[in-house]
Amino acid sequence: MIKIENVSYTYQSKYQTMKAVKNATYSFEPGVMYAITGRSGSGKSTLLSLLAGLDLPTSGTICVDGEDIRSINRDVYRMKKASMIYQAFHLFPLLTVMENVTFPMEIQKLPGNQAKERAASLLEKVGLKEDTWRKFPHMLSGGEQQRAAVARAVAAGGRIILADEPTGNLDSENEEVIIELLKGLAHEDGFVVIVVTHNDTVAEAADAVLKMSDGELSEVRNDCKK
Repeated sequence: MIKIENVSYTYQSKYQTMKAVKNATYSFEPGVMYAITGRSGSGKSTLLSLLAGLDLPTSGTICVDGEDIRSINRDVYRMKKASMIYQAFHLFPLLTVMENVTFPMEIQKLPGNQAKERAASLLEKVGLKEDTWRKFPHMLSGGEQQRAAVARAVAAGGRIILADEPTGNLDSENEEVIIELLKGLAHEDGFVVIVVTHNDTVAEAADAVLKMSDGELSEVRNDCKK
């Protein structure tokens, strides 16, 4: 579980100070797919960055499974607990699809054969056939690249998926595939799935919808609450 309490984040430059996130409080539960919506500049991507441990809040606390994110090794946190998925896929261009998915497991010193077996299982799960596994990312369609990115995120072994506009570069057919994959990770595998999106289709598919407006976070809908 991820619990944020009175989280604020302030950008400071030579010319101005801007409070991008203002006193956000919320609890993200496993088994639920969350969508965070809002206009550009509303603070939603900044909040996702804080949840990923890429930045620390200016004030307030972020706790993951009861541990304050300030007190843990954030590199290890992103390696073993939380994985990012991006709009632009961010696959390693000089690695094959299989190598991209085995990479996080190799960092964690999983034996090569086990890493390849798990990668093959994950690639099959996201619907990538074996004839794509030895291809490089540029040889795949956008939908195939995003499926590979989902497989790589899961391969890391954590239970938190943080996705920034994961369907932004996809057509409607592939958009639906990625939505179903993310929902499956939440509902079937017990992941915490948090998606930042402008897309109404993604928001409608989520179990809970949050909105960022001028840095403030509010809950719009939560179908998991009785």
